[in-house]
Parts: sequence; structure tokens; C-alpha cells
Amino acid sequence: MRPSIPAHLPLRRRPWIQAGALGLLGLGTNHLTELRGAEVQRVAPGAGRAKSVVIIFLSGGLTQHDSFDPKPEAPAEIRGEFGSIATATPGVAICEHLPLLGARSRLWSQVRSLTSPHNGHSEGHMALLAGRSLLPPGFNGSKPQRTDWPSIASVVGDAVVPGNNNLPPAVVLPERLVHREGRIIPGQFGGLMGPYRDPWFIEASPFNSTSYGAYPDFEFHFVRGRERNPKLVFEAPNLSLPQGLSRQRLADRNGLRQILETQRRELDEGAGTGGFDRSRQSALSLLTDSSVQRAFDVHAVDDAVQLKYGKNAFGWSLLMARQLVEARVNLVQVNLGNDETWDTHDNNFPLLKDCLLPPMDQAVSAFLEDLQERGLLGETLVVMFGEMGRTPKVQAQNRSPGAKPGRDHWGAVQTVLAAGGGVPGGMVVGASDKNGAYPAADPQRPENLAATVYSALGIPGTAAWLDEVNRPHQIYSGDPIRFG
Repeated sequence: MRPSIPAHLPLRRRPWIQAGALGLLGLGTNHLTELRGAEVQRVAPGAGRAKSVVIIFLSGGLTQHDSFDPKPEAPAEIRGEFGSIATATPGVAICEHLPLLGARSRLWSQVRSLTSPHNGHSEGHMALLAGRSLLPPGFNGSKPQRTDWPSIASVVGDAVVPGNNNLPPAVVLPERLVHREGRIIPGQFGGLMGPYRDPWFIEASPFNSTSYGAYPDFEFHFVRGRERNPKLVFEAPNLSLPQGLSRQRLADRNGLRQILETQRRELDEGAGTGGFDRSRQSALSLLTDSSVQRAFDVHAVDDAVQLKYGKNAFGWSLLMARQLVEARVNLVQVNLGNDETWDTHDNNFPLLKDCLLPPMDQAVSAFLEDLQERGLLGETLVVMFGEMGRTPKVQAQNRSPGAKPGRDHWGAVQTVLAAGGGVPGGMVVGASDKNGAYPAADPQRPENLAATVYSALGIPGTAAWLDEVNRPHQIYSGDPIRFG
């Protein structure tokens, strides 16, 4: 696992010095302030009502009908196979397979009217992860480009001054979003801001093209009959030193300087010596800071805590997110599932019931409860969404042997879960129509969702980011969602 520079972006330099699984300079590429406009002010950590934001992203698109916006009075082909249950909030019902979240509904609220014009996965990822409904000029759904809009994580990583914790302001875990064909899904990176401002990817989960979900307990395959993949192991980043570089040698500044200066000559001239020195110091601190190493190590956490979250990829991911929130990382994006895991065209109801909703319900419930018990929920905004919802009508699918009906792509409406960071619990914002097809009240766009994140962190409404040629772009394209 190493902080990743996406393979699709051509680089004119080699800024990586390997430190076990981490590059000494990998962290620093997000901190080369000389490559950013000096006139763009950055907010200090904790400037807003939230000190941190956690984005829980469900790649593939969670069906609104079979999760947070059930339609029990609709016809069977719309209602689906699941029943609904009452939550702890009077008058609010959710899917019967989310009992833990239902019992804790006073900790979270929901927006049932988020709408996007896109029904394609790549377009939806671009729109929702960047907070921009209009696609960038020349958008290519098959690969990220330098002309893409920057992701919310990249904007936050640029707009918030790094805290005094040797960690970057914005982190994505446990992996990049990669299609089963191996192509990188657009919307996750710095785009127009340049690769220096890509978020920091903690690749704790190995990419695989055949199996999905919260392995090992809830692993599944879209093609029936395949066995579990024993190579899927969730591992925290290894913050060990490279071969030949002991801690004693690390302490020898002159010896280390010689190694680093050799690498420095390969950096672009634009990087600037001053920025390199600060990045080098930050990276060195990362290797020697035991509190930083603890933030990544989920397997060292008490076994009872791991069991509460779920000893699986979903649970460990959110447990790592909680530890990074405690370490004062300003934005953590948690991808619950890779390769469009929630894309339930076929077998929608078995997959949700047996493989997807149980580990999500357990992990998210444990995460919210853990934040509350530790006094962190009030200062941590949590939002959970995907790139789209699913069709109101259940579709008969026959793409694989033995496949059962599912729901297709539907960008017109989805439900967002929101908690903490000034969001009161137990509320429902907006509504979908009687079939769960379109917003019926208080429609919200991706721009509003992104503005909610920026506002919670205290980023001013007049703030801007600069592209690679120092042209300013307004951060806000919408208004924050109002809860109450």
C-alpha cells in the first residue's frame, strides 16, 4: 500500500522515495505551496463548526427504495421485496435490513431529494465526487483527465491548512475506485488543480476484478458460482523504512540529506527548494511519529471494538476513518466497496439482504456511535451517498446464469445520510415522489452537497482554487443544505 499517483496521469518527474509501502515524498506532493497561488487564503483546521468531514461513498449507487426511502404503499414492482421498519424517530421508516441504523436514527438525518442529470457511472462519479452537475469540457468517462473538475477531497486538501499532525488534510481510503477492466474511474483526483493536489490515497485494500463487498465475511461475485478470493487481505499502510535505511541512519541528517538530494535533482524546477525542504521534514516526521502509525493500524485495536464495527473491509475502513478523525485529518473519504459494488442490476434483493446492507448497517452504526461516545460527532460531519440511485421499477435481468431481478441506473433521485457537524439528528429533508423516481420537495444538487462540506469546514463563500496556470475558480457552486 502506498499513497498513489494515479497511473493515468503522465509525470515528468519521479518524486517517490520508497519507505516500505510509503514514499517519503509522496505525502509532500500535496504540500508544495510554491505551486499554489499565494493570494488564495486557506482556512485553519477547525475554522468551521466541523473540524473534520467523513464522506462515505457507495460506488455503484445504493437503491433508495431498498434502504432509506421505502415506498410501502407503491405497487410491488416499485415497492420491491423488502418491508420497512419504524426507526427511533417517530414517523420515519427505513428498510427492514437496516435495524442498527434504525435504532440510532436520532444520530443522523437524511436528504431524500438529491438529484443529478447523469445515469452513467463515470458521469455520476464525476458529478458527485466533484460536486458539479455539469460535466467538464472534453470529459471522458473511460479515464480521468487533467481537464476534469477537482474532487471535493482535492479542494478541501488545498483550502485547509494542514494540521500539526504530520498528515495531509484530505485522505481517501481504503483504495482508489477502479473498474473491473482496470480503468481508473474519473472524479477522484485533482483534475484542473494538477496532480500535486490529488488527495492522499491509503491503499489498504488490494484491487481485484472478480469479487466485491465487505470481505472476508460478506464477499460476493456478480457472476454466481465463484469461490472466495483468499488474497483479499485488508492491511494498514506499512510505515517501515526502506532497505538500507535504519532509524539510526534516519537520525543521521547528513547521510539522509545525501539520499534525498540525489532525488531532489530529479524534481521539476517548479517544485522549489523551500517547498521540498518542508515536504521532506513532514515526510520524515510521518515515519517517526508513533501516533500517526497508530491511526492507520486497525488490527491493533481492541478486538471487541473491531467486532462492533465488523471485522471486514467495511468495518475496518470506518474504524480507520475514526482514528484519522481523532488524528485531526480534515477530510476522510471512505469508499465502501470498489468497482461499482452497489450496482445491483441483477440479484438486487439477495445481494442487499445478504452481502451489502448488513455490513454497511453495522459499520456505519458503530462509527456514528463511536464518534458520539468519544465526543467527536458534534465536530465531525458525516455524509453518505453514491453516484446515483436506482430505477423505481424493478427490472427483470438475465445477464448471468440464475440471475434475479434488480434495479438499473437512476440519477434523478437518491437519498443522502448526514450526521454530526451541526446536522441535527432525526430529520428528513426533501422528499421523493410516490414512486421514488423524482424529487417532490426541496430538490438538492451535487453542488449543494459539496457546499455543505465546504461550509462545515469554515471555507469562506468567496474562496477560490487555482488551476495549474493560476487561473482562479470559485469553490462554491451551490448553497449548503439546510437542516431545520
